[in-house]
Amino acid sequence: MAGLDFTGRTVVVTGGTRGIGEGIAQVFADAGATVFVCGRRPPEDPVGTFVAADVRKIEDILRVVEAAVAATGRLDVLVNNAGGSPPADAATASPRFSEAILRLNLIAPLNFAQAANAVMQAQDAGGVIVNIGSVSGIRPSPGTAAYGAAKAGLSSLTRSLAVEWAPKVRVVGVIGGPIRTEAADAHYGGEEGIAAVGRTIPLGRMGSPMDIASAVLFLASEAAPWVTGAELVVHGGGERPAFLGAVEEAEEGS
Repeated sequence: MAGLDFTGRTVVVTGGTRGIGEGIAQVFADAGATVFVCGRRPPEDPVGTFVAADVRKIEDILRVVEAAVAATGRLDVLVNNAGGSPPADAATASPRFSEAILRLNLIAPLNFAQAANAVMQAQDAGGVIVNIGSVSGIRPSPGTAAYGAAKAGLSSLTRSLAVEWAPKVRVVGVIGGPIRTEAADAHYGGEEGIAAVGRTIPLGRMGSPMDIASAVLFLASEAAPWVTGAELVVHGGGERPAFLGAVEEAEEGS
């Protein structure tokens, strides 16, 4: 990502210790930023400075922001990446489970954004908040209905905060498609499942953490100064429409 220089900038990446978050932290570090990452468990070799935090707890959120500001005197970019959900049947999922998924994937990003905005509004240069969404928020999400609803809400939140917090703070989003991370083998059924999913994507493969990270770096940079309230969909072209397969099967059978 030549030309995207973040020297002297401070970046916080939630869930930045593995998977997509680690990739995001790495591209900012490579671009010269001072990076802070947070998670519930410390990694063996973190990118940047690790701060232990559960993003569902407001006191932990404030501690991360305070740590970054205390060390550098500023906060330029927040990447709300932490999130996720195990599969659950919407008909039987408990209210406690659903509330926990919404808290992690929607309420936590809002609370973190509020804390970051308070710092950014006081800075001459303002700042940028990047919310990491999912295609689950823009299409049906069977098996993870609460997660999909939370990500849809995150898209709405991105647009609303962009209006409320302009012109000092830009708020943007990246909507990711299927990404191959450490958890992909278990989620997609190993290499065979990963390859099968890749064949459904027009570009012929699942995404990598760096595919998302590169998009985040661009949106947070001075190369995108007039981009706010917008989301970049990074999904390899999306999913092949099911009707095409049905038509092909019908033609083969005729």
